[in-house]
This record gives sequence, C-alpha cells and structure tokens, in this order.
Amino acid sequence: MMRLFIIEHTQNAYYSLKSTKMRTILTTLGVAIGVASITAILSLGSGITQVVSRQVQALGGNIAVVRPGTPANDEKNAANPAIEQTYTLSTLSEQDLTDIESIDGVDSAAPIMITSGSIKSSSATVQSDPILATTPALLDIAKLPIRDGQFIDSVTNKDTAVLGTQLSVDLFGTDQSIGQTFKLRGQSFTVIGILKSIHDPINFNNVDFDNTAIISLESGKSFHQGIAQIQQIDVRAKDAKDLPKIMKEVDARITKNHLGEKDFSTLAGDEIARPTSRFFTNLINIMTIIAGISLLVGGIGIMNIMLVGVAERTREIGLRKSVGASNSNIVWQFLVESLIISILGGIFGYIGGYALAFVISSFLTFTPAFTWEIAAAAFGTSLGVGILFGIYPALRAARKDPIEALRHYH
Repeated sequence: MMRLFIIEHTQNAYYSLKSTKMRTILTTLGVAIGVASITAILSLGSGITQVVSRQVQALGGNIAVVRPGTPANDEKNAANPAIEQTYTLSTLSEQDLTDIESIDGVDSAAPIMITSGSIKSSSATVQSDPILATTPALLDIAKLPIRDGQFIDSVTNKDTAVLGTQLSVDLFGTDQSIGQTFKLRGQSFTVIGILKSIHDPINFNNVDFDNTAIISLESGKSFHQGIAQIQQIDVRAKDAKDLPKIMKEVDARITKNHLGEKDFSTLAGDEIARPTSRFFTNLINIMTIIAGISLLVGGIGIMNIMLVGVAERTREIGLRKSVGASNSNIVWQFLVESLIISILGGIFGYIGGYALAFVISSFLTFTPAFTWEIAAAAFGTSLGVGILFGIYPALRAARKDPIEALRHYH
C-alpha cells in the first residue's frame, strides 16, 4: 500500500513538474548552485587535512608535535590570526627540547625555529622566504630528501645552510649551488646541501621546504640574542605503541618547566593535521555560511514555484478533495514535488561541486577529499531545504476548501 502511495505521488509530481519544465529547471539550478558551493568548500578543506594526515602516517605513525599555545574555542581570538602566529610569544625553550630527548622511548626530537630576513647573494636578493633554524634530527624525523651535498650536522660549521630547490634558483640562478655563499642579516653562510623539490608546501611542519633556507639552531639563536624562539618541537618515538605514554611524559615535563602553566599543546595523529591557524578554520566556516545563503535562495525559489503551482492548480485540488483525497494526500502530493526538485538539485550540485573543486585544485598542491560526511552534508541539506520550503505550500494546498476550490477558474 505504501509503495503504491509513493509511486502514485512520484508519478503525479513528475507530470506536474514536466508541464512547467523551464521553471523546474531554473529552481533545481538554484538548489544545485548552493549544494555545489558547500561541496566544493568542504571537499577542499578536508583535502588539506588529509594531505597532512597521510604524511604523518607515511612517517610511521610515531610522530608527535609540541606547539605553543593551547587549543581554544574563543571566537574572539579565533578571528585574529596574529594571536596564534606571533612566534615571539612562544614559551617553548631549549630546556624543553633537552628534557624531551631524555624521555625513555623517544628516538629523537627536533626544534622548529622560524625567523625571517632578506637573503642576499652576489646577484640576487630574496625577501620574505622563511629561514628555518633546527638540528640534524629534523632530517630523519621529517624524511627530508637531500638531492646534493649534505644536511647540517654537529661537524659542519654553524655558518652553513641547506637550501630548498626553488630558493637556490632564486638566489643563484641554478639548483647546483653547493659551495656558494649568501648573507643573512649581515652574516655569511655557505651552501652545503640542496633539498630535492617537494612541490608540497602543506605539511605538519608548516614549512615550504622548496623555498626555505635551513640553518643550525645555534646560527638561528645568534639572531635573537642567543635565545631560541622555538615554534614547534617534532618528537619521534622508537615504537608507535609507546607514543601515548611518551606524550603524557612530555606534558608532565614541560608543564613542570613552565611552573605548572600548560601553555602548550602536544598533538599526534589526526590532531596534527588540523590547521594550526584557527583563522584558517574560521575562514572555511565563513565561506560555508556564505554558500549556505545561496542554498537558502534556492529554497526560497522552491517555495515560490510551489506557491505558484498551488495557485494554478486550485481547481485540481478541489476535484481531488471532492472525490475523497484527504488533507495528508494533498500535502504529500506537493511535498513530493518539492523533494524531487531539491534531491535533483542535491545530486547535480554534489557532482558539480566536486567538478569545481577539482578545477580549483589544479592550481593547488592537493586534491579534494571524498568523504561520507561531505556526501551526507550535501544531500542532507538539499533534503532539508526541500522539506523546509515545501511544507508551507503543501499545507496551504491541503487547507483549501473543496467547494471554494471548485469555483476557481483560470
């Protein structure tokens, strides 16, 4: 019985929508645009997260990072990118690094100290590229690929550097720059190594290694009155199974160093993949809300076409009610029409959203993510729009008096 009920209303809705083909197409398009916008934004945002997650897993799943600051839901602070990116306020210290290295089960730990300044060679000056001060342990923890030369180590002079491929080209016009020298804040550095081109600025260290100069931590400290301004500490466990225990010990030791103040975060697994800037997350949320507004406009379009349909089919409603159709029959008749429009809009929007996301990703270094959550969001919102904006016209149709409706003439 229910099956026949659904089939009958679906057939009626099909013929009704077919009779106003152009109006139906335009209304469906309005819903599709809204769903496509949401799908594209969510798939690209999830794609960024998955890139970092895959990197962490590829390294063995035994990596944790320590970052200054604590996760917070303070919307006022989340809207201000400077709060999280003010590296000079980092509370991580060399003592924290030393204590982490001494924890049982820790294989190695490497600091990430980012500084800035003009990098000058005899023929070129490069502005704003990051200078990364670290220790030799970063090479193995981050699995950095060396193409030529060597990485910084305890033997090499502190005035040496390893360059990313693109930075080498920008400074010296070639990616074969071993032995060349450049100046940073008046101090000369000799190039002893060149990284292989990675072509992926998105990673758990938040460093574009293709455009980075890597120097020793001692050299980096010399630019800050001998103080290490550490923005992150990468920790690698000997065994991935010991990582949770190690993280607890890291928390305990650094909290003790900071006089009981937990002004840092210890992250592992998918937590590392979350964007380190809450401003970026807020930006994605705002874009999704804006896309939702376009979906709202599509919903209003559904309500409009349904109200017009109710007005045009008043006599038909009267005839149906006079031969025994109940109010619920009339409600379902019009609600099914609304749902067909919204579901079709959801399908085309979902497909179109991913097509748009892949076009955009061709200019980026990552691809959109396919997840069931995105599919559920796309079809759930389109279904919700169909019900929300179709219920009022359906109820309005059901409440018409059959006698008055039969008196209606076009």
